[in-house]
Amino acid sequence: MLLIKPSYQIETPIDGDRILRSIERIGRTCYKSEDKITEDSAKEFCRRILARGHESVIEHENISVRFIVDRGVSHELVRHRLCGISQESTRYCNYKGGITFVIPPWCSIQPGNYDTYDDIFNEHLNEADLHWLSCLHKAEYTYAVLIEFNMTPQQARSVLPNATKTELVMTANLREWRHILRLRTSKAAHPQMREVMIPLLEELKEKIPVLFEDIG
Repeated sequence: MLLIKPSYQIETPIDGDRILRSIERIGRTCYKSEDKITEDSAKEFCRRILARGHESVIEHENISVRFIVDRGVSHELVRHRLCGISQESTRYCNYKGGITFVIPPWCSIQPGNYDTYDDIFNEHLNEADLHWLSCLHKAEYTYAVLIEFNMTPQQARSVLPNATKTELVMTANLREWRHILRLRTSKAAHPQMREVMIPLLEELKEKIPVLFEDIG
């Protein structure tokens, strides 16, 4: 049994200047003001269209992000219908060799392998964390037993908890990413969602500040 922290990775190579120039070139079609394009006009143009709420223009650029999270978080991510999503399938992936689980931010457990009960009890965990970890250990064992009884992965997966790790890639246009990040970084969002979305937002602010700097 492997325990990990959640993570993300931006799959799309991001050239912020190219993206802004592309948005300006496309956006000026609406006003037939292409003659106003200069070497450094893209940033101000993009700031103006966002200030006016003319966000349809930024739908022409897409970003793909790979998330490694638990199944509970993934159920929230797939609700964003304007995204292209490809997700690891528990129907077809066989985890008999060992299951990976995601540590939530409220647990003090360290990432690593916990293959035996000795590994668990050597961690000197508090009682709540100990019960959480013991439950995962039991789920992994039961899954392996069901596979041994010739159940298929899609049948055996019924015993796996929300903490089971999943991997998915989401592709969305920049307008949709702004919408997602507003929702999923707010204080009302689930703590595990904020755990990956806040650093993603900070990275996008660094790479394309004009398009994300207004999201607090």
